Amino acid sequence: MTLRQIDCAPDLWGTKMPDDSATPKKQSRIQQRNRKAIMEAALEVFSQNGFRGSTLDQIAVAAGLSKPNILYYFGGKEDIYLTLMNQLLDDWLEPLDGMNPSGDPLSEIQYYIDRKMEMMRSMPRESRLFANEIIQGAPRLDDQVHSVIKPLFDRQVALIQTWVDAGKLAKVDPRHLIISIWATTQHYADFDAQVEVLMNGDDPEHKGAHAFLTHMFMRTLTP
Repeated sequence: MTLRQIDCAPDLWGTKMPDDSATPKKQSRIQQRNRKAIMEAALEVFSQNGFRGSTLDQIAVAAGLSKPNILYYFGGKEDIYLTLMNQLLDDWLEPLDGMNPSGDPLSEIQYYIDRKMEMMRSMPRESRLFANEIIQGAPRLDDQVHSVIKPLFDRQVALIQTWVDAGKLAKVDPRHLIISIWATTQHYADFDAQVEVLMNGDDPEHKGAHAFLTHMFMRTLTP
């Protein structure tokens, strides 16, 4: 099952939604609460164990619901995982997509770094979940890597290149710039246990890391 197939997956009542124009029935408060509990439990379980190491039973226990109750809302483990990854991608890519072509280039990239560091602090489980999927070769995210992430990446690379060509940024390869921002900011979430040991627990909020990365990237990018 691909992420695109989620749009056609059975809804709560076992019917197929034929297209995006179909209007799903409004969920009750109990249904909304249960789906939220399932998503939170799935995030915890998948981020700790990965897709293969996670089971519906684990998610049910973490959500405080029975396994049949879980299957009332979702078609199975993969359905839950793909729904979770869809939600994650929307949040994960929003800061990159939000760079303003009309804004000051240094300020726009600074803001992007700020957002990435804030997400690293507030969404460490989401970061680890995404990293695990990519490390495994993106077997369940391959479609989105090509149809969503790559086009956005290319678009923002082109934007940064126009800033470089206009002399508003130092001459850097925009591709490596974006990848380096991803690598440096998300490292603090994905390898948190190692960072804590290496830093002797001296920077629990990673404020020093934030200041260091800001200084490093701004020095590199200033014409």
